[in-house]
Order: sequence, then C-alpha cells, then structure tokens
Amino acid sequence: MGFLSQGKLLDIIDDDRVKAAIAAAEKRTSGEIRVSVSRFFWGSVRCAAEKAFNRMGMRQTRDRNGILFFVVPSRRRFVVVGDEGIHQKVGQDFWDKLVAAMAADFKIGKFNEGLIRGIEECGRLLAIHFPYQGARDVNELPDDIDHGEKK
Repeated sequence: MGFLSQGKLLDIIDDDRVKAAIAAAEKRTSGEIRVSVSRFFWGSVRCAAEKAFNRMGMRQTRDRNGILFFVVPSRRRFVVVGDEGIHQKVGQDFWDKLVAAMAADFKIGKFNEGLIRGIEECGRLLAIHFPYQGARDVNELPDDIDHGEKK
C-alpha cells in the first residue's frame, strides 16, 4: 500500500457497512456497541479510548454493557473497551481473543472486515448475556460512527 493521506486513512472505514453491522448486532441484544475512528495523535491509544468511552456516554447504559471499538487508522492501532457489566460476564480471555482476530485482519489492511468481525462477535456474546428485550429494549446510544471531538 502506498502513502495514504490522513483523509484517505479515515475513509478506509466504511461508515455505512459498520453502522449496518452495529444495527444487526444490537437487534439480538440489549447491549450497546459504538465505534470511534480517531485522527492521528501522539500519546496512549488506550487512554484516548477510555476518554472517548466516557465522552460518548458509554457508561450510561442501564446494564453497563456498552462496548467501544476505538480505531486509529493512521497509527494502525485500535482498542476495544467493554463496560464492567459485560466484562464481568466474559472476562479478559474474550477480549484478548477478539483483539487477536481483529488484528489479523487489520495487519493486512482489512479494516472494515476486522471491525465488522469484532462487532458481530460482540453482538453474539452480548446476546447470550444480555438478550434482546423486545418492545422494552431501547437503543440507548446512537449507532453512528464517532469521528472524535470537533475542534
């Protein structure tokens, strides 16, 4: 892959496909899945992901079952953050395996495929521990892709 400008790197993520994957996953669960795609920055990707988790209201879900995929394409880095409700159910081993599977796709430039695979896997797991509640279930957080704070 040749040089890609920052704008082109951000365009690698297909918002429509990712949003559709989130909507499909959330039809099976009361859990909430969000994606944030960040521009280049210096510093800890983990710390930035945790700040985005808070900024996006991910801790506000009734069952504390929000999951954030935080992607920094220009640095080829990502972090998956799960709130305490889901983490207590699945443990660290789930997150480690999820990240490894996604990283394999990301390493070969398949950002959308890796992200969608991660979303689908989280949706499957959330459906087990936090099944869809029917008419009582509300979409607590938007499915739109977050592109960071507006400066």
